[in-house]
Amino acid sequence: MTSATLTKPSLMHRMRYRINLAYFILIPASIVAALPFLWMILGSFKSGREIRKIPPTFFPEEYTLENYQTIFQEEDLPLDLFYRNSAIIAIANVVQVLFTSSLFGYIFAKFEFRGKALLFWFIMATMIIPSQVMMIPGYLILARLKLINKLWGLIVPAAIDAFGIFLFRQFSLSIPNELLDAARVDGASEFRIFRSIVLHQLRPALATFGMLTFMFNWNAYLWPLIVLTEQKVRTLPIILTWYSNMHADQMHLTMAASVLVVLPVLLVFLFTQRWIVHGITLTGLK
Repeated sequence: MTSATLTKPSLMHRMRYRINLAYFILIPASIVAALPFLWMILGSFKSGREIRKIPPTFFPEEYTLENYQTIFQEEDLPLDLFYRNSAIIAIANVVQVLFTSSLFGYIFAKFEFRGKALLFWFIMATMIIPSQVMMIPGYLILARLKLINKLWGLIVPAAIDAFGIFLFRQFSLSIPNELLDAARVDGASEFRIFRSIVLHQLRPALATFGMLTFMFNWNAYLWPLIVLTEQKVRTLPIILTWYSNMHADQMHLTMAASVLVVLPVLLVFLFTQRWIVHGITLTGLK
């Protein structure tokens, strides 16, 4: 009997032990993390009397849709307008950031030019600067450009993302140079190579970073609060805070409004989940 035969059961046992240990830790942690979200969803179907009940109930005694009906019928809360504002900002930023980050990341990974290293580290250094420091000069620039109280004021400054450039550079480094050279020999232009080959190879990173960018812009609060001061151009997180303050004693309405704000982020996550997992797998294999 060889030593390899003796060590194989022991190795399998250790692997099984590690997997079971990971499940033992992650499952309770996931339940704890999901409890506030489940409480919010279930609370949105409770009546005002039940949600103030002591001791509280986890599942509604009687499910009701009156909370959602009240929100949709609120004259001071045109949800379609605020959904449109948030969607325009989030989708526009996702499209432009994915394009610029993937393009610049590919250039930094596969092309050589003078000052490349200095420019790359300069872009990376901007991640060190706290966003709060940039708010005053950013606001003054937008005021000069007359973009205050306009949705473009949240779209134009977000065109370049330093972390996105770094992320796509790392993924682009794994693309074989032979594949790109073969396309050049076949007569493909550089932009055609980027569009047809590079973007195809970067799909997991595009899905992952696109979801994170959408979530960040959809949930952004402080900067939109500063730039958008008029009610008609404000986004859902700002309106949710205003609505919560107006109905501080009606938690059932606040929970229903919170569910409506979070719902698009969940749909985006469910749509991109497969690519996110695939991207994490590829990152671990590189």
